[in-house]
Formats: sequence, C-alpha cells, structure tokens
Amino acid sequence: MTAETGVQPESHPDSAPAPQHGPAPHETLEAEKASFFRQPKAVWATAAASVFAFMGIGLVDPILPAIAQNLDASPSQVSLLFTSYFLVTAVMMLVTGWVSSRIGGKKTLLIGLALIVAFASLSGTSQSVAELIGWRAGWGLGNSLFVATALAVIVGVASGGTSTAIILYEAALGLGLSLGPLAGALLGGWQWRMPFFGTATLMAIAFIAILATLPKTPPAARKTRFRDPLQALGHAGLRSVAGSAFFYNFGFYTVLAFVPFILGMGAYGIGAVFFGWGVALALCSVFVAPQLQARFGDVKVLAGTLAGLAVVLVGMAVSAAVHAVPAVVVLTIIAGALLGINNTVYTELAMGVSDAPRPVASAGYNFVRWMGGALAPFIATWLGETYGAPVPFYASAVALVIAIGIALGGRKYIHAHEPAAV
Repeated sequence: MTAETGVQPESHPDSAPAPQHGPAPHETLEAEKASFFRQPKAVWATAAASVFAFMGIGLVDPILPAIAQNLDASPSQVSLLFTSYFLVTAVMMLVTGWVSSRIGGKKTLLIGLALIVAFASLSGTSQSVAELIGWRAGWGLGNSLFVATALAVIVGVASGGTSTAIILYEAALGLGLSLGPLAGALLGGWQWRMPFFGTATLMAIAFIAILATLPKTPPAARKTRFRDPLQALGHAGLRSVAGSAFFYNFGFYTVLAFVPFILGMGAYGIGAVFFGWGVALALCSVFVAPQLQARFGDVKVLAGTLAGLAVVLVGMAVSAAVHAVPAVVVLTIIAGALLGINNTVYTELAMGVSDAPRPVASAGYNFVRWMGGALAPFIATWLGETYGAPVPFYASAVALVIAIGIALGGRKYIHAHEPAAV
C-alpha cells in the first residue's frame, strides 16, 4: 500500500465491526518494533532531512529575547516569526498535493529543501524584525513543500506498515524539535544570526542526501486538485481530528513561543530547557504513544493526555504568577512528554480515519492544525504583554478543553480506527 493509493474505509458506527483474523494487537506491535530499524537508505535520508526541517521550528526559541533586543522589537512582534512561518505553511498545505502529484515526491522534497536553504540564509541577513518575519514566511513555503511530502514519502517507502512509518516521522519531528533549541542555543550564544546560517548548511546537506539516496518518484496516477484537501475535510472523522488538533496546537505553540520570555535566561539556558522538552517529546512519541494506543485506544489516550496538558498549563500559569522559574522548567519538560504522545495519535488518526488518499487527508488536516500554530504565538505573547504572564497559559488550557470536547464528540467516527485493547 503506497502513500498515493492507500485508503481506509469510512467508519459506520451502527454497523457491527468485522471479525479480526490477523495477529493479535500485541503481536503486531512487536513485529512493527522489529522492523523499525530495518529501513531502506532512502527512508533514513528522508527522516534525517525531516529532523533538520523540524529543527527550524524550535531553532529561534533560545534567541527570541536576543532578537527582540537586537532588532528593537517587542515579544509579540518577535512572535510573528512563528506566525508568518506557520501561516504560509498552513495555506500551502492546500497546494503541496497539487505540486507533488504532478512532479513526484522527490522533486517536491528537493524544491522545498532548496527554498529552506535560501530563506534561512536570508533570515540571517535581516536588519529589521519586519524583514526577518518576511524571510520566515518564505521559509514556511519551503517547509510546507518538504514536510507534507516527507510524510507521504516515508509512508510509501518504509517497511513495517503505516504505523511504523508514522512513528519514524514523529521520531524525526521530536528529534528535530529537541535539537533545534540546542543548535539555536549553541550558535545563538555566539551570535544571534548564526542559527539561521547553521540551518541553511544542514538543509543543504539534506538536499544532497535526498538527491543521492531517494529513488525517482514518478507523478501520481491520479492528480490531486486544489480543492481535494478541503473536500476531504467534509468527512466527519477527519474534520473532528483536525478541529481538535487546531485547539491542541494552540496549547503546543503557546509553550514553544511564550515560555522563553518568562524564563529570564540567556540563550544557553533556554536552549537547555527546550532540549529537555524536545527529548521528552521524541521519546514519548516513539515509545510511549504506541503502548498507550494499544492499551486504551486513540480517543481515550487523546482525552487523557489533553486533560493532563491542560493541568500542566494551569500549573504554568500559577508558577508564572509567582515567578517560580524552576517549576516552569519542570512543567515545560512534562508538557513535552504529553505533546509527544498527542502528536503520534493525531497523525495516525489523520492518516487513517477517512476514505481520502493519505496525502490528501494529511494536507487537509495540516491546513487546519497549522492555523492553530500560526495564531497561538502572537495571541499568547499579546495576552502576556497586555494582561500578565499567567493569562496565555489559562487561555491555552481552555483551548485544550475545547480540543477534548471535539475529540469526544467525533468519537463515533473514529472508533473503528482505534486498536483493540490488550
């Protein structure tokens, strides 16, 4: 089953589930674990490039205060580095399928990587925050072409089934999110412009690796239309998953974009905190999420971890109110663990809950969820500037409660996708 043709039947809650004649869930889980590390070189090259691409998200975290200081900008202005990046990424998700289905996955990946190299380099030359925001928007264009296509390529090329491919992708995401702040701190502690040039160098290396190892991927037999991702959201199950992920991402990127401003640390300190956050995210997305899914099912895991994350955000609000920085650090790392679990569950649901081809379903889902990532950084920092540091965390906790409600409301549509309890 390839990323271009694989489909899942739509769930009908009133019909009896078909009998299962395959291996037991725990046997399937063990088989997928065994195949996790036995992958073609092209998979590892694409996964490594994905690590570098996701490093670009958290790369600016440790240098946000330095950027604000050096470019004479407020925290909310600096937060637009995330907003421009994710807004372009979200909108372009509606276009990437149209492009990749006509020129093939490999060419799309290479174009995306080339754009990231160019705009990351230009970001390092910025003389004003407005200029930097603009270059980050171009970076988001390259990111959208790469990230959306990378998932489809990994699913199509990886051995061990779709779940293994998604875990590989989420591992790359988690590793990139953890290494991004670390690289940003090490290079940013030297000079705030250097992380941008460092990312450009890494992406150039990724370009060469993809060019050398990924086989030519021909255009899809069925060309994706611009409207296909939006039509895919007409499926109630995918719409529920995407809507829940929108509010979930509001909480995710509040932590990523706002916490650096309340830590009161330099680049190295912020980088260390978010390196721990990213490591927790990566480990839980790869090792903890599959176990919980097999044990409790997707919706229960989502509801439980979203509730836990809401509690963590309330704890951050209380800690920020009394300037308890050590508590904020601990809660940030705990949040990373919960975010890692949720990332894996959301991605698997988005890829399999509807009857749309996986690249189309992924594009529609990512369009909605990245909008949450685009809005959260600016709204969170503006709320913090206007009403005080605790308010963004309380607002994000409310967003997570809404995410829980949407996930539970759409449970009947995604019930068939849940693994049987063991």
